[in-house]
Amino acid sequence: MPYIENKIAEGEHQRQDFKYAINDSRKIAITLCAFANTDGGTLLIGVKDNGTVIGVKPDEEIHMVEAAARVYCRPQVEFKTELWKSDNRYVLEVVVPASNDMPHFMIDAEGNYKAFIRQADQNLPANAVQLEVWRGEETTRPQKYFHTEKEKRIFNALQSNQNLSLSQLVRNTQIPRNIMVKLLARFIRWDLIQMQYINDQSQFKLK
Repeated sequence: MPYIENKIAEGEHQRQDFKYAINDSRKIAITLCAFANTDGGTLLIGVKDNGTVIGVKPDEEIHMVEAAARVYCRPQVEFKTELWKSDNRYVLEVVVPASNDMPHFMIDAEGNYKAFIRQADQNLPANAVQLEVWRGEETTRPQKYFHTEKEKRIFNALQSNQNLSLSQLVRNTQIPRNIMVKLLARFIRWDLIQMQYINDQSQFKLK
């Protein structure tokens, strides 16, 4: 089976998305940022969600992708394109590598900066903890690390109830939300806690 048919047969997943056409560069900027902020990925333009190839006008679509990456993403998102033919129709492949310059934000119509991540086949807004993880530079757990009283409360809560949301942890531990965000981000950077998305909601558990 030719390369592009193989790619389409994979369907949409963590590292692949389909778009039948680009009507709004800002919407594509969300996907580009989500790929760049996560594991990288491939956007196939001219393909419906069910895998049906409807084709594109390459020059128009490439222009829209360039606008998305250069105008509506900050920092700009790097990408490369390849044009393929399937059933006498053109499919534009846009490949986005995982970035070393995270986080990337898309600029919405009101001028607000919003970050996204890729989870399964969805682009989800980055939550406060993820933003704090990106913001922090400390990734190595100190050799002489001792739990504070607040940190012990978090670990006790997670030992008793795996997969707690941020709101549940705040409620269970009585730790203010802003402090909880910083502590969870620190534990994620130290590889002590894992953040995962369940039904589009971020939840935390011990590793």
